[in-house]
Amino acid sequence: MAAAWHPAPVFDPLAASRAAFDVLADGAGSREALARRQHERLRALLAAARRDSRLYAELHRGAGDDTPLADLPVVTKPALMARFDDWVTDPALALPALRAFLADPACIADAFAGRYTVWESSGSSGEPGVFVQDAGAMAVYDALEALRRAVRAQGGALDPWRLAQRQALVVATGGHFASQVSLQRLRRLNPWLAQTLRSFSILQPLPALVAELEAWQPAVLATYPTAAAMLGDAAERGDLRLALHEVHTGGETLDDAARARLARQFGCPVRNHYGASEFLAIGWECAHGRMHVNADWVILEPVDARGRAVPPGHLSHTTLLTNLANRVQPLIRYDLGDQIAWGADDCPCGSPLPTVRVLGRRDDPLQLRADDGSRVTLLPLALTTVLEDDAGVFDFQLRQRDARTLCLRLGPEADREPGARERCHRALRAYAKTLGLSRLVIVDEPGAPLAHGRSGKVRRVVAAR
Repeated sequence: MAAAWHPAPVFDPLAASRAAFDVLADGAGSREALARRQHERLRALLAAARRDSRLYAELHRGAGDDTPLADLPVVTKPALMARFDDWVTDPALALPALRAFLADPACIADAFAGRYTVWESSGSSGEPGVFVQDAGAMAVYDALEALRRAVRAQGGALDPWRLAQRQALVVATGGHFASQVSLQRLRRLNPWLAQTLRSFSILQPLPALVAELEAWQPAVLATYPTAAAMLGDAAERGDLRLALHEVHTGGETLDDAARARLARQFGCPVRNHYGASEFLAIGWECAHGRMHVNADWVILEPVDARGRAVPPGHLSHTTLLTNLANRVQPLIRYDLGDQIAWGADDCPCGSPLPTVRVLGRRDDPLQLRADDGSRVTLLPLALTTVLEDDAGVFDFQLRQRDARTLCLRLGPEADREPGARERCHRALRAYAKTLGLSRLVIVDEPGAPLAHGRSGKVRRVVAAR
Protein backbone atom coordinates (compact mmCIF):
# COMPACT_ATOMS: atom_id res chain seq x y z
CA MET A 1 0.00 0.00 0.00
CA ALA A 2 2.89 2.42 0.68
CA ALA A 3 3.36 2.99 -3.04
CA ALA A 4 -0.08 4.62 -3.15
CA TRP A 5 1.19 7.82 -1.58
CA HIS A 6 4.13 10.19 -1.87
CA PRO A 7 6.08 11.72 1.06
CA ALA A 8 5.49 15.32 -0.01
CA PRO A 9 2.52 17.61 0.59
CA VAL A 10 0.18 18.67 -2.21
CA PHE A 11 1.00 22.13 -3.59
CA ASP A 12 0.76 23.73 -7.02
CA PRO A 13 2.31 27.24 -7.34
CA LEU A 14 0.24 28.12 -10.39
CA ALA A 15 -3.02 27.04 -8.73
CA ALA A 16 -2.02 28.95 -5.61
CA SER A 17 -1.41 32.16 -7.57
CA ARG A 18 -4.67 31.82 -9.47
CA ALA A 19 -6.68 31.15 -6.30
CA ALA A 20 -5.10 34.12 -4.49
CA PHE A 21 -5.98 36.43 -7.39
CA ASP A 22 -9.58 35.15 -7.48
CA VAL A 23 -10.07 35.50 -3.71
CA LEU A 24 -8.76 39.08 -3.72
CA ALA A 25 -10.85 40.03 -6.75
CA ASP A 26 -14.04 38.45 -5.39
CA GLY A 27 -13.66 40.11 -2.00
CA ALA A 28 -13.20 43.54 -3.56
CA GLY A 29 -16.15 43.29 -5.96
CA SER A 30 -19.85 43.99 -5.67
CA ARG A 31 -22.53 41.60 -4.45
CA GLU A 32 -23.75 41.27 -8.01
CA ALA A 33 -20.28 40.30 -9.25
CA LEU A 34 -19.95 37.85 -6.36
CA ALA A 35 -23.26 36.22 -7.28
CA ARG A 36 -22.15 35.88 -10.91
CA ARG A 37 -18.89 34.21 -9.88
CA GLN A 38 -20.75 31.83 -7.60
CA HIS A 39 -23.18 30.93 -10.37
CA GLU A 40 -20.36 30.36 -12.89
CA ARG A 41 -18.54 28.07 -10.50
CA LEU A 42 -21.72 26.18 -9.63
CA ARG A 43 -22.50 25.50 -13.29
CA ALA A 44 -18.93 24.26 -13.87
CA LEU A 45 -19.13 22.01 -10.80
CA LEU A 46 -22.48 20.53 -11.82
CA ALA A 47 -21.25 19.80 -15.35
CA ALA A 48 -18.09 18.13 -14.05
CA ALA A 49 -19.94 16.09 -11.41
CA ARG A 50 -22.54 14.80 -13.85
CA ARG A 51 -19.84 13.90 -16.36
CA ASP A 52 -17.23 12.32 -14.06
CA SER A 53 -19.12 10.96 -11.02
CA ARG A 54 -21.32 7.93 -11.61
CA LEU A 55 -23.29 8.75 -8.49
CA TYR A 56 -24.14 12.31 -9.50
CA ALA A 57 -24.88 11.25 -13.07
CA GLU A 58 -27.54 9.01 -11.52
CA LEU A 59 -28.81 11.46 -8.90
CA HIS A 60 -29.08 14.34 -11.39
CA ARG A 61 -30.54 12.34 -14.26
CA GLY A 62 -33.02 14.55 -16.05
CA ALA A 63 -31.65 17.79 -14.56
CA GLY A 64 -30.44 20.46 -16.93
CA ASP A 65 -28.34 23.62 -16.80
CA ASP A 66 -31.43 25.61 -15.84
CA THR A 67 -32.50 23.29 -12.99
CA PRO A 68 -32.38 25.35 -9.75
CA LEU A 69 -29.99 24.11 -7.10
CA ALA A 70 -32.92 23.87 -4.66
CA ASP A 71 -34.56 21.27 -6.92
CA LEU A 72 -31.59 18.89 -6.82
CA PRO A 73 -31.50 15.99 -4.32
CA VAL A 74 -29.93 16.28 -0.87
CA VAL A 75 -27.02 13.94 -0.05
CA THR A 76 -25.75 12.69 3.32
CA LYS A 77 -22.40 11.44 4.51
CA PRO A 78 -23.52 7.83 5.15
CA ALA A 79 -25.11 7.60 1.70
CA LEU A 80 -22.04 9.03 -0.04
CA MET A 81 -19.63 6.82 1.87
CA ALA A 82 -21.73 3.76 1.03
CA ARG A 83 -21.11 4.45 -2.67
CA PHE A 84 -17.64 5.95 -2.41
CA ASP A 85 -16.28 4.47 -5.66
CA ASP A 86 -19.25 5.86 -7.61
CA TRP A 87 -18.99 9.23 -5.84
CA VAL A 88 -15.34 10.15 -6.54
CA THR A 89 -14.17 11.09 -10.03
CA ASP A 90 -10.76 9.38 -10.01
CA PRO A 91 -10.53 5.55 -9.95
CA ALA A 92 -7.23 5.86 -8.06
CA LEU A 93 -9.28 6.86 -5.01
CA ALA A 94 -10.17 3.36 -3.83
CA LEU A 95 -11.61 3.39 -0.32
CA PRO A 96 -9.56 0.42 1.04
CA ALA A 97 -6.30 2.10 0.00
CA LEU A 98 -7.45 5.42 1.45
CA ARG A 99 -8.35 3.76 4.75
CA ALA A 100 -4.94 2.11 4.88
CA PHE A 101 -3.37 5.51 4.27
CA LEU A 102 -5.44 7.11 7.05
CA ALA A 103 -4.53 4.31 9.46
CA ASP A 104 -0.83 5.21 9.20
CA PRO A 105 0.03 8.21 11.44
CA ALA A 106 3.44 8.51 9.78
CA CYS A 107 1.97 9.74 6.47
CA ILE A 108 -0.10 12.69 7.71
CA ALA A 109 0.02 15.39 4.98
CA ASP A 110 1.63 13.02 2.44
CA ALA A 111 0.20 13.18 -1.08
CA PHE A 112 -2.03 10.18 -1.74
CA ALA A 113 -1.46 8.86 -5.29
CA GLY A 114 1.05 11.71 -5.63
CA ARG A 115 -1.62 14.41 -5.95
CA TYR A 116 -4.27 14.36 -3.20
CA THR A 117 -4.50 15.68 0.36
CA VAL A 118 -6.67 13.36 2.47
CA TRP A 119 -8.26 13.73 5.89
CA GLU A 120 -11.01 12.06 7.87
CA SER A 121 -13.90 13.50 9.81
CA SER A 122 -15.28 12.38 13.13
CA GLY A 123 -18.27 10.07 13.17
CA SER A 124 -20.60 12.70 14.64
CA SER A 125 -23.41 11.48 12.37
CA GLY A 126 -22.62 7.83 13.09
CA GLU A 127 -20.36 7.48 10.04
CA PRO A 128 -16.78 8.76 9.73
CA GLY A 129 -16.04 10.49 6.44
CA VAL A 130 -13.03 10.34 4.14
CA PHE A 131 -12.40 13.59 2.28
CA VAL A 132 -10.00 14.09 -0.62
CA GLN A 133 -8.73 17.40 -1.99
CA ASP A 134 -6.63 18.03 -5.09
CA ALA A 135 -4.10 20.86 -5.51
CA GLY A 136 -6.75 23.22 -6.85
CA ALA A 137 -9.02 22.81 -3.84
CA MET A 138 -6.10 23.16 -1.42
CA ALA A 139 -5.03 26.35 -3.20
CA VAL A 140 -8.51 27.81 -2.63
CA TYR A 141 -8.47 26.87 1.06
CA ASP A 142 -4.98 28.35 1.45
CA ALA A 143 -6.01 31.62 -0.20
CA LEU A 144 -9.18 31.95 1.84
CA GLU A 145 -7.31 31.31 5.09
CA ALA A 146 -4.47 33.70 4.26
CA LEU A 147 -6.44 36.56 2.73
CA ARG A 148 -9.75 36.59 4.62
CA ARG A 149 -8.83 35.87 8.18
CA ALA A 150 -9.83 37.70 11.35
CA VAL A 151 -8.61 41.17 12.30
CA ARG A 152 -4.84 41.23 12.62
CA ALA A 153 -2.61 42.90 15.10
CA GLN A 154 0.08 45.29 13.88
CA GLY A 155 2.08 43.67 11.11
CA GLY A 156 -0.71 41.23 10.21
CA ALA A 157 -1.02 42.54 6.66
CA LEU A 158 2.52 41.32 6.00
CA ASP A 159 2.04 38.11 7.94
CA PRO A 160 -1.61 37.01 7.47
CA TRP A 161 -1.04 33.57 8.98
CA ARG A 162 1.05 35.02 11.88
CA LEU A 163 3.81 32.67 10.83
CA ALA A 164 6.47 34.79 12.54
CA GLN A 165 4.77 34.26 15.92
CA ARG A 166 4.61 31.09 17.92
CA GLN A 167 1.26 29.38 17.53
CA ALA A 168 -0.22 26.47 19.48
CA LEU A 169 -2.92 24.27 18.00
CA VAL A 170 -4.59 22.36 20.86
CA VAL A 171 -6.64 19.57 19.29
CA ALA A 172 -7.26 15.84 19.22
CA THR A 173 -3.97 14.66 17.74
CA GLY A 174 -3.11 11.28 16.29
CA GLY A 175 -5.71 10.93 13.55
CA HIS A 176 -5.70 12.40 10.06
CA PHE A 177 -8.14 15.15 11.03
CA ALA A 178 -8.36 18.27 8.88
CA SER A 179 -6.73 20.55 11.47
CA GLN A 180 -3.80 18.19 12.03
CA VAL A 181 -3.28 17.50 8.32
CA SER A 182 -3.39 21.23 7.55
CA LEU A 183 -0.86 22.06 10.26
CA GLN A 184 1.57 19.32 9.23
CA ARG A 185 1.18 20.31 5.56
CA LEU A 186 2.11 23.91 6.37
CA ARG A 187 5.13 22.80 8.39
CA ARG A 188 6.37 20.60 5.58
CA LEU A 189 5.82 23.17 2.85
CA ASN A 190 7.74 25.66 5.01
CA PRO A 191 10.22 23.71 7.19
CA TRP A 192 11.15 26.82 9.17
CA LEU A 193 7.60 26.76 10.60
CA ALA A 194 8.71 23.97 12.93
CA GLN A 195 10.10 26.83 15.03
CA THR A 196 6.77 28.68 15.29
CA LEU A 197 3.91 26.22 14.79
CA ARG A 198 3.12 23.20 17.00
CA SER A 199 0.16 21.04 17.95
CA PHE A 200 -0.68 19.83 21.46
CA SER A 201 -3.01 16.99 22.40
CA ILE A 202 -6.21 17.52 24.38
CA LEU A 203 -6.08 13.83 25.31
CA GLN A 204 -3.35 14.34 27.89
CA PRO A 205 -3.93 15.36 31.53
CA LEU A 206 -4.41 19.09 32.05
CA PRO A 207 -1.22 19.57 34.12
CA ALA A 208 0.86 18.03 31.31
CA LEU A 209 -0.85 20.21 28.69
CA VAL A 210 -0.33 23.32 30.82
CA ALA A 211 3.36 22.49 31.26
CA GLU A 212 3.84 22.03 27.51
CA LEU A 213 2.07 25.28 26.65
CA GLU A 214 4.00 27.26 29.24
CA ALA A 215 7.27 25.87 27.90
CA TRP A 216 6.25 26.80 24.32
CA GLN A 217 4.81 30.26 25.20
CA PRO A 218 2.71 30.79 22.08
CA ALA A 219 1.44 34.20 20.99
CA VAL A 220 -1.63 32.62 19.36
CA LEU A 221 -3.72 29.78 20.82
CA ALA A 222 -6.08 27.90 18.48
CA THR A 223 -8.44 25.30 19.88
CA TYR A 224 -12.06 24.27 20.48
CA PRO A 225 -14.23 26.54 22.66
CA THR A 226 -14.57 23.88 25.38
CA ALA A 227 -10.79 23.38 25.49
CA ALA A 228 -10.25 27.15 25.49
CA ALA A 229 -12.67 27.43 28.42
CA MET A 230 -10.74 24.78 30.37
CA LEU A 231 -7.44 26.57 29.70
CA GLY A 232 -9.01 29.95 30.46
CA ASP A 233 -10.12 28.69 33.86
CA ALA A 234 -6.58 27.43 34.48
CA ALA A 235 -5.25 30.88 33.57
CA GLU A 236 -7.75 32.53 35.91
CA ARG A 237 -6.62 30.28 38.76
CA GLY A 238 -3.01 31.17 38.04
CA ASP A 239 -2.14 27.64 36.94
CA LEU A 240 -1.45 28.67 33.31
CA ARG A 241 0.68 31.69 32.47
CA LEU A 242 0.67 32.75 28.82
CA ALA A 243 1.09 36.13 27.15
CA LEU A 244 -1.30 35.64 24.26
CA HIS A 245 -2.02 38.10 21.45
CA GLU A 246 -5.06 36.22 20.17
CA VAL A 247 -7.20 33.17 20.84
CA HIS A 248 -8.74 31.42 17.82
CA THR A 249 -11.64 29.01 18.27
CA GLY A 250 -13.53 26.64 15.98
CA GLY A 251 -15.17 23.22 15.77
CA GLU A 252 -17.85 23.95 18.38
CA THR A 253 -20.34 26.69 19.17
CA LEU A 254 -18.84 29.83 20.74
CA ASP A 255 -21.51 32.00 22.36
CA ASP A 256 -21.10 35.65 23.37
CA ALA A 257 -20.75 34.89 27.08
CA ALA A 258 -18.00 32.33 26.48
CA ARG A 259 -16.17 34.74 24.15
CA ALA A 260 -16.28 37.56 26.72
CA ARG A 261 -15.06 35.26 29.49
CA LEU A 262 -12.13 34.00 27.39
CA ALA A 263 -11.16 37.54 26.39
CA ARG A 264 -11.10 38.53 30.06
CA GLN A 265 -9.21 35.44 31.22
CA PHE A 266 -6.49 35.66 28.54
CA GLY A 267 -6.47 39.45 28.15
CA CYS A 268 -6.63 39.35 24.34
CA PRO A 269 -9.11 39.25 21.45
CA VAL A 270 -10.96 36.01 20.71
CA ARG A 271 -11.60 35.25 17.03
CA ASN A 272 -13.92 32.53 15.83
CA HIS A 273 -13.53 30.48 12.65
CA TYR A 274 -16.12 28.43 10.78
CA GLY A 275 -14.86 25.41 8.90
CA ALA A 276 -15.57 21.74 8.37
CA SER A 277 -13.96 18.63 6.95
CA GLU A 278 -16.23 19.15 3.94
CA PHE A 279 -14.96 22.70 3.33
CA LEU A 280 -12.00 23.89 5.34
CA ALA A 281 -12.63 27.65 5.32
CA ILE A 282 -16.37 28.33 5.36
CA GLY A 283 -16.28 31.62 7.27
CA TRP A 284 -14.16 34.30 8.93
CA GLU A 285 -14.84 37.15 11.36
CA CYS A 286 -14.46 40.80 10.40
CA ALA A 287 -13.52 43.74 12.65
CA HIS A 288 -17.15 43.98 13.79
CA GLY A 289 -17.19 40.39 15.06
CA ARG A 290 -19.54 39.13 12.35
CA MET A 291 -18.97 35.80 10.62
CA HIS A 292 -18.72 36.21 6.84
CA VAL A 293 -19.26 33.21 4.58
CA ASN A 294 -16.86 32.69 1.67
CA ALA A 295 -19.85 32.52 -0.65
CA ASP A 296 -17.75 32.78 -3.80
CA TRP A 297 -16.45 29.25 -3.12
CA VAL A 298 -19.08 27.61 -0.90
CA ILE A 299 -22.88 27.69 -1.00
CA LEU A 300 -24.81 27.27 2.25
CA GLU A 301 -28.57 26.64 2.24
CA PRO A 302 -30.23 26.93 5.66
CA VAL A 303 -33.37 24.79 5.54
CA ASP A 304 -36.15 23.71 7.87
CA ALA A 305 -37.00 20.12 8.84
CA ARG A 306 -38.82 19.63 5.52
CA GLY A 307 -35.91 20.91 3.45
CA ARG A 308 -37.42 24.31 2.70
CA ALA A 309 -35.29 27.46 2.71
CA VAL A 310 -35.60 29.60 5.85
CA PRO A 311 -35.50 33.42 5.60
CA PRO A 312 -32.66 35.59 6.96
CA GLY A 313 -32.69 35.95 10.72
CA HIS A 314 -34.36 32.55 11.26
CA LEU A 315 -32.41 29.59 12.61
CA SER A 316 -32.34 26.56 10.32
CA HIS A 317 -32.98 22.93 11.21
CA THR A 318 -29.88 21.97 9.23
CA THR A 319 -27.65 23.37 6.49
CA LEU A 320 -26.91 22.08 3.00
CA LEU A 321 -23.38 22.70 1.70
CA THR A 322 -22.12 22.82 -1.87
CA ASN A 323 -18.33 22.91 -2.28
CA LEU A 324 -17.44 24.85 -5.45
CA ALA A 325 -13.70 24.13 -5.20
CA ASN A 326 -13.60 20.32 -5.09
CA ARG A 327 -14.40 18.41 -8.27
CA VAL A 328 -12.61 15.16 -7.41
CA GLN A 329 -15.14 14.43 -4.65
CA PRO A 330 -18.19 16.60 -5.41
CA LEU A 331 -20.35 17.79 -2.53
CA ILE A 332 -23.65 19.18 -3.84
CA ARG A 333 -26.45 19.93 -1.36
CA TYR A 334 -24.68 17.94 1.35
CA ASP A 335 -26.42 17.83 4.74
CA LEU A 336 -23.82 19.43 7.00
CA GLY A 337 -25.91 19.19 10.17
CA ASP A 338 -25.17 22.71 11.47
CA GLN A 339 -27.84 25.21 12.40
CA ILE A 340 -27.29 28.66 10.94
CA ALA A 341 -29.16 31.92 10.40
CA TRP A 342 -28.29 34.41 7.68
CA GLY A 343 -27.71 37.97 8.84
CA ALA A 344 -30.73 40.15 8.17
CA ASP A 345 -28.80 43.40 7.57
CA ASP A 346 -25.62 44.66 5.94
CA CYS A 347 -22.36 44.40 7.86
CA PRO A 348 -20.74 47.76 8.71
CA CYS A 349 -17.40 46.45 7.44
CA GLY A 350 -18.65 46.79 3.85
CA SER A 351 -17.74 43.29 2.69
CA PRO A 352 -19.98 41.89 -0.08
CA LEU A 353 -19.83 38.48 1.59
CA PRO A 354 -22.97 37.52 3.57
CA THR A 355 -22.90 37.12 7.35
CA VAL A 356 -24.16 34.16 9.33
CA ARG A 357 -24.78 33.07 12.90
CA VAL A 358 -23.69 29.48 13.53
CA LEU A 359 -24.81 26.89 16.05
CA GLY A 360 -22.58 23.89 15.52
CA ARG A 361 -21.51 21.10 17.86
CA ARG A 362 -22.93 21.66 21.36
CA ASP A 363 -21.64 18.78 23.48
CA ASP A 364 -20.77 19.34 27.14
CA PRO A 365 -17.47 19.17 29.01
CA LEU A 366 -17.81 16.82 31.99
CA GLN A 367 -16.59 17.65 35.49
CA LEU A 368 -15.59 14.45 37.32
CA ARG A 369 -13.96 13.70 40.66
CA ALA A 370 -10.49 12.18 40.46
CA ASP A 371 -9.05 9.52 42.75
CA ASP A 372 -7.32 12.19 44.86
CA GLY A 373 -10.51 14.23 45.20
CA SER A 374 -9.56 16.91 42.70
CA ARG A 375 -11.82 17.96 39.85
CA VAL A 376 -10.97 16.78 36.32
CA THR A 377 -12.50 18.08 33.09
CA LEU A 378 -13.23 15.59 30.31
CA LEU A 379 -13.56 17.44 27.03
CA PRO A 380 -16.29 16.19 24.66
CA LEU A 381 -14.00 16.03 21.62
CA ALA A 382 -11.45 14.05 23.63
CA LEU A 383 -14.11 11.51 24.65
CA THR A 384 -15.46 11.15 21.11
CA THR A 385 -11.93 10.71 19.76
CA VAL A 386 -11.24 7.94 22.29
CA LEU A 387 -14.43 6.04 21.43
CA GLU A 388 -13.99 6.46 17.68
CA ASP A 389 -10.25 5.79 17.42
CA ASP A 390 -9.71 3.29 20.23
CA ALA A 391 -13.08 1.51 20.35
CA GLY A 392 -14.09 1.88 16.70
CA VAL A 393 -17.61 2.97 17.70
CA PHE A 394 -19.23 6.01 16.09
CA ASP A 395 -22.88 5.95 17.13
CA PHE A 396 -23.07 6.59 20.87
CA GLN A 397 -23.99 8.93 23.67
CA LEU A 398 -22.28 9.46 27.01
CA ARG A 399 -24.42 10.92 29.77
CA GLN A 400 -22.97 11.91 33.12
CA ARG A 401 -24.90 10.64 36.14
CA ASP A 402 -22.69 12.04 38.90
CA ALA A 403 -19.08 12.98 39.63
CA ARG A 404 -17.84 9.39 39.14
CA THR A 405 -20.41 7.78 36.82
CA LEU A 406 -20.99 7.84 33.06
CA CYS A 407 -23.89 6.15 31.28
CA LEU A 408 -23.18 4.68 27.86
CA ARG A 409 -25.83 4.42 25.18
CA LEU A 410 -25.19 2.98 21.73
CA GLY A 411 -27.16 3.46 18.55
CA PRO A 412 -29.07 0.43 17.23
CA GLU A 413 -26.36 -0.70 14.79
CA ALA A 414 -23.50 -0.33 17.28
CA ASP A 415 -25.63 -1.99 19.98
CA ARG A 416 -25.94 -5.11 17.81
CA GLU A 417 -22.23 -5.27 17.01
CA PRO A 418 -20.48 -8.02 19.04
CA GLY A 419 -17.93 -6.63 21.46
CA ALA A 420 -18.77 -2.94 20.87
CA ARG A 421 -19.69 -2.22 24.48
CA GLU A 422 -16.63 -4.03 25.80
CA ARG A 423 -14.37 -2.01 23.50
CA CYS A 424 -16.02 1.20 24.68
CA HIS A 425 -15.50 0.25 28.32
CA ARG A 426 -11.84 -0.62 27.77
CA ALA A 427 -11.13 2.57 25.84
CA LEU A 428 -12.90 4.81 28.36
CA ARG A 429 -11.27 3.15 31.36
CA ALA A 430 -7.80 3.35 29.81
CA TYR A 431 -8.28 7.05 29.01
CA ALA A 432 -9.78 7.78 32.44
CA LYS A 433 -6.82 6.12 34.15
CA THR A 434 -4.39 8.51 32.43
CA LEU A 435 -6.37 11.39 33.98
CA GLY A 436 -6.39 9.94 37.50
CA LEU A 437 -9.94 8.60 37.24
CA SER A 438 -9.36 4.90 37.91
CA ARG A 439 -12.58 4.71 39.96
CA LEU A 440 -14.76 5.80 37.04
CA VAL A 441 -18.00 3.79 36.84
CA ILE A 442 -19.50 3.09 33.41
CA VAL A 443 -23.15 2.05 33.35
CA ASP A 444 -24.62 0.49 30.22
CA GLU A 445 -28.06 1.57 29.08
CA PRO A 446 -28.85 -0.97 26.34
CA GLY A 447 -31.80 -0.13 24.16
CA ALA A 448 -32.14 3.40 25.55
CA PRO A 449 -32.71 6.01 22.82
CA LEU A 450 -30.02 8.59 22.12
CA ALA A 451 -31.35 11.85 23.53
CA HIS A 452 -31.65 14.77 21.13
CA GLY A 453 -31.11 18.45 21.73
CA ARG A 454 -33.33 21.35 20.69
CA SER A 455 -32.05 21.06 17.12
CA GLY A 456 -33.29 17.47 16.88
CA LYS A 457 -29.70 16.20 16.57
CA VAL A 458 -28.02 13.76 18.93
CA ARG A 459 -25.83 15.29 21.61
CA ARG A 460 -22.96 12.85 22.03
CA VAL A 461 -21.69 14.02 25.46
CA VAL A 462 -24.16 15.33 28.03
CA ALA A 463 -23.23 16.69 31.46
CA ALA A 464 -25.18 16.08 34.67
CA ARG A 465 -27.75 18.77 35.39
